[in-house]
Amino acid sequence: MTTKRSRLAPAIALLLLAPWAAECAWGGFTLAGMPFVVLVLAPMYGGAALLIRETARRLGLGWPGIVALAAAFGVVQAGLVDQSLFNPGFLAHTEFADTQRVAEATMVPGLGFSARQVVDYVGNHVALSICGPIALVESCLGADRRLRPWLGRPGLVVVALLWLGGSLLVFTDDGGRKNFLATPTQLAFATAVALALIVAALRHRPRPVSPDTPPAPRPAWVGLVVAVAYAGSGLVSGWPGIGLALALAGIAAVLLVRWSRRAGWGQRHVLAAGSASLLVAAAYAYVVPTYAPATPAAALVGDVAISAIALALVGGAWWRLRRVSCRAVPGRRRAAGPAGRPASPPA
Repeated sequence: MTTKRSRLAPAIALLLLAPWAAECAWGGFTLAGMPFVVLVLAPMYGGAALLIRETARRLGLGWPGIVALAAAFGVVQAGLVDQSLFNPGFLAHTEFADTQRVAEATMVPGLGFSARQVVDYVGNHVALSICGPIALVESCLGADRRLRPWLGRPGLVVVALLWLGGSLLVFTDDGGRKNFLATPTQLAFATAVALALIVAALRHRPRPVSPDTPPAPRPAWVGLVVAVAYAGSGLVSGWPGIGLALALAGIAAVLLVRWSRRAGWGQRHVLAAGSASLLVAAAYAYVVPTYAPATPAAALVGDVAISAIALALVGGAWWRLRRVSCRAVPGRRRAAGPAGRPASPPA
């Protein structure tokens, strides 16, 4: 019998993992600053991840729906909450101040935002804030709980209030919105884009997998495609870089959608896709500065800690997924080898 504690455990895990992946996994903070960041931003990031996950699972939207809702959250966060998308001085007092010059090379006339920052901000919210954490936490659950809602209506109300409260805290805090207010045109544009993404998500329904399709590729290929798309999105500056980022994202999206409709597609493929961006971001931490100045020693300790945490999260999710898969399908077990391990992995 499932206890209340075991039902809430994945929700709490997602509530805490989302802010860490969003702000810490790529090297934004030192090790000493990570606990504070996670606790303060858990209502906003974790609340959004939970609301998106619960909405998608209740309505049967599938992963394309989750991605669209995650993109909507990215637009709301960067366009309406902290308004970093429209604020040219948002990073002025951080170690990323020089990135504004790069962003200005791709300004969109009339709307006052950088296409480079749209790709970076919204893309990272999709990959790190929402999709990666959901994939990792769901992979730790049995198949009977993975696609089912974790919260009842009272829990959803609490999470919605957490998200609203966390967003309001950032909006009103001097270190959040930084006393900047976008123009009515900019706010209307961000609202319209977010609503369009939400409508697109709600209209999506997954197609059933046909048994006559070719087999899905190995999960490693799925992870490689996502890793290349994520890592390559920032390699080239200017408008050519925007074109490259969109092309890589489009190719990855088409491949993932097609592969997900093939026979044999399962949670291992989802986990490979969800963990790839997290691992790439953790690798980037060694070359990315923290928001605030830090000593070389503190920065290195933080980067090593990020690597260890990311590897532990991804490795733990894979280990847990293998265990729950073996329990769910006892016939897949192989003869036990040394130390009680299966002699060969389950299919």
